[in-house]
Amino acid sequence: MATIYDIAREAHVGIGTVSRVFNDHPSVSEVTRKRVLAVASRLQYQPHPYARGLARKRTNAILAIVPFFSTFFFVEVLRGVQAKLSEHQCDLVLHGVNHPDQIESSLHKHALRGRPDGVLFFSMNLPDGLMREAKRLNTPVVLVDTAHEKFDSITIDNERGAYLATRHLLTLGHRRVGLLSANLESAPARERLAGYQRALREAGIAIEQDLIKRTTSPVLDGFTQETGYALMREFLAMEGSRPGAVVVSSDIQAMGALEALREADIACPDGVAIIGFDDIVVASHLGLTTMRQPMFQMGFLAAERLLGRMEKRDLAPLHTTFTPELVVRKTCGGATRARNEHAQLSVLSTATK
Repeated sequence: MATIYDIAREAHVGIGTVSRVFNDHPSVSEVTRKRVLAVASRLQYQPHPYARGLARKRTNAILAIVPFFSTFFFVEVLRGVQAKLSEHQCDLVLHGVNHPDQIESSLHKHALRGRPDGVLFFSMNLPDGLMREAKRLNTPVVLVDTAHEKFDSITIDNERGAYLATRHLLTLGHRRVGLLSANLESAPARERLAGYQRALREAGIAIEQDLIKRTTSPVLDGFTQETGYALMREFLAMEGSRPGAVVVSSDIQAMGALEALREADIACPDGVAIIGFDDIVVASHLGLTTMRQPMFQMGFLAAERLLGRMEKRDLAPLHTTFTPELVVRKTCGGATRARNEHAQLSVLSTATK
């Protein structure tokens, strides 16, 4: 493998000149620049991205701050992030957070010590400490699955998604539709609750608090298989008043809900119909009707936005919102009738003024 020493020897220049050529330093003459680049091309030299980054006062590292016990959702989004960063030879550094209360202290001790070129922040309320630190270090931040007016964000229209899911169940003839939610401290959980309630109001159906089950678990804001199982058991304990259909706030919770139905020997969808939210990989294997989020695309776009922000930091924050798509499978029944009712995936971008 060729080194800058090989190039310097063949081009009859010093290694400092070679370094300045690769970093576009204006002190190098055009004749020398062309000679060095010609030798580098002939020797098939590839500058190491980390070394090149140091010369430009960059680390070529992007920090992604995610809930520690990451689920299928984060894995898929991070695949999109990695796909984009690999095009630019940037490293992705993951920093897991066990609990939202630990974000600020953890960042202070560890996360920003290596001075990453940019930060991707996932699915949690943005702490004041991160905002202050990012501003102090002039580090660009892009938010994913969460939003703040001062930073670029890539989000999903959770309210619209839950509205479409609930409306779909209503079109199938269900009138007692429950919501299996997560921790309402989570913005996505609150937004999905609002969408569920709007669909019921538009249909002239009273909102019954007994048909809304939520958790107070802080782990992943309650978006876990365990909470799905526990909350579905609460629905089943309602006996004669239990709902005939349930909108579940995430696919991972829906997996737990389906497990509870199997244990109780209640058929799905004949006993209780279910719609999830996300369309993670296992959803199709479970025959789970769900609201599809473009997870890979969200990650790819977030990384692309961050790379752009690293070059142009004075632009107004841009907020991109995707609308989820209804994917009909077995768990809600009426699949044939519902095919024409799919919501189309759309995206809306707005700039903060």
